[in-house]
Amino acid sequence: MILPAAPKRNRASIGSGTARIPGADGSMNGLHVMTGDWMLMAHGYAWGVYTDQGGARGDDKAYVQSMLMATAERPLGDGARLTLKSMFSLEPLMSARGYPNLFATGETANGIALIDRQHPHDLFMELAARIDVDIAPGATAFLYGGPVGEPALGPSAFMMRRSSRYNAEAPITHHWFDSTHITYGVVTAGVSASAFQIEASAFRGREPDEERWGIETPKLDSWSVRGTWSPSPNWAAQVSYGRIKNPEALHDDEDEGRLTASVSYGDDRLSVTGAFSAKNRLPGPVLTAWLLEANWNPAGGHNLFGRIENVENDELFPEGDPLHGAAFRVTKMQAGYAYRIPLGKMFGLALGGSAAIYDKPRALDAAYGKNPVGLTAFAKLSLGD
Repeated sequence: MILPAAPKRNRASIGSGTARIPGADGSMNGLHVMTGDWMLMAHGYAWGVYTDQGGARGDDKAYVQSMLMATAERPLGDGARLTLKSMFSLEPLMSARGYPNLFATGETANGIALIDRQHPHDLFMELAARIDVDIAPGATAFLYGGPVGEPALGPSAFMMRRSSRYNAEAPITHHWFDSTHITYGVVTAGVSASAFQIEASAFRGREPDEERWGIETPKLDSWSVRGTWSPSPNWAAQVSYGRIKNPEALHDDEDEGRLTASVSYGDDRLSVTGAFSAKNRLPGPVLTAWLLEANWNPAGGHNLFGRIENVENDELFPEGDPLHGAAFRVTKMQAGYAYRIPLGKMFGLALGGSAAIYDKPRALDAAYGKNPVGLTAFAKLSLGD
């Protein structure tokens, strides 16, 4: 039996991994099917994008982003539930260098650091299970884990936040907030109640390598803790800290201490996320970042969205360059529009675009030009909302 997506009435819903998001924002509605004791859910998209990133280090590219998320949930006797979670992407079909994204850094392609590029996601974005057991009225203990998952660190990953649902570009602060959303080896234990969730994780610290079709060897060499407060269905706030072992291949002698804090708001029309992160290289400097993004649906299929983010980045120049290792603080300001067209009860097509400008130190003018502009157009076919 096929059911419509259930309305969100709880104080919180689950975003990526075990991260909480506001229960009232209706995030990730999809196809729901009941078969026996199992409730099956599917959500996904194929996102055709063309971007032209200006300036001396800009580039243009047409590409496709994709994601399919499938979950299965059933009761396990009195007061216990099992959820099987999976997420996949065909982005490994994209070039190993991913797509142009000015001032974004992180991971490698052909052994060379990706600079002004966003890497593609792996085929396996999540393969995990979660067991919840009632321990008191309105409270559960849970255990989550698997060979591919997300530890309790940072806000929900950007592709699962309703505040960025029509923004085709990954945040340039991605590796400050949610780069651990694909981790090979995760175990998380926690306690969840209506108004709060407390959890701790052991996980593999190294970021995914360039072989994006397979599953890397899981290990548990890093840890994190996160507390989330959900005072009402419209709000969710989290604070988290992680000690990450050797996260970056080109900084193999460095660990990372990552502190994040975020607040999310959601209702039927508006979704907003604000976040702060401090990334402490061990040994090395502390590099901070903040982000504010929103999506507003004023009426019908019309959506206005935007993102402002500021980051202190010391990876903008490769080894051998005189500016290699120098930290520069950059602000990206982006605004866009999308119009969603329902295609029956199960699918939707969103057409739109965005523009981005940047505030940066004058020392970067020679490399980037004085006033680079990024322009992006897209068509997003979604299963579900």
